[in-house]
Amino acid sequence: MEIQLQKVAKKFNKEWIFRNLDLHVQDGKPIAITGPNGSGKSTLLQIISGSLLPTEGMILYTHNNKEIEPDQIYSYISMVAPALSLPEDFTLSEFISFHFKFKKLKEGYNLQDLPAVFKLEKAKDKYIKNFSTGMKQRLKLGIAFYADTPLLLLDEPATNLDNLGFDWYLEEIGKLFKEKLIFVCSNRIEEYEFCKTFIDILEFKKQYVF
Repeated sequence: MEIQLQKVAKKFNKEWIFRNLDLHVQDGKPIAITGPNGSGKSTLLQIISGSLLPTEGMILYTHNNKEIEPDQIYSYISMVAPALSLPEDFTLSEFISFHFKFKKLKEGYNLQDLPAVFKLEKAKDKYIKNFSTGMKQRLKLGIAFYADTPLLLLDEPATNLDNLGFDWYLEEIGKLFKEKLIFVCSNRIEEYEFCKTFIDILEFKKQYVF
């Protein structure tokens, strides 16, 4: 996967959240988007995902030497973010089966493997509404990690994880560097210290009033 951001900018009302952002990245080089809360990190991630249009500039997506149209990029993405919710009236096994009707499972695995891979094997018949917040976060991460998608977007990925969950996160994401282009949006260095490229959103944040 390869992505080029060309002079990308976003404005809400009269405020430029960021402007003139250029970037060219590809597989094997995970990218961290950093900055304080409210600085525009999640906004940039949503623009990369195609769910939000930039005010200025453009994004070019390429996979296996084929250009992908922005309105088709959703099928190449797995994303984890605080605002994304889980269907709480499903059991874990039911949700995994449902989710992977829409996303292709990574080669070499089957659906029955996943509860154990996510360290949730004891909860496979438990309703998601009865999960702890840490279990829900591990489930969100797991389905993103094990989907056969070349672009992985993570917004505050270690939210609610305990020490064991965080160790699992680092172990699993370390397996993906050669498989996926990874963006991590965070203001906590421990969530992205493995990244090779860094975007400090404050470097592109300017205020304009017309």
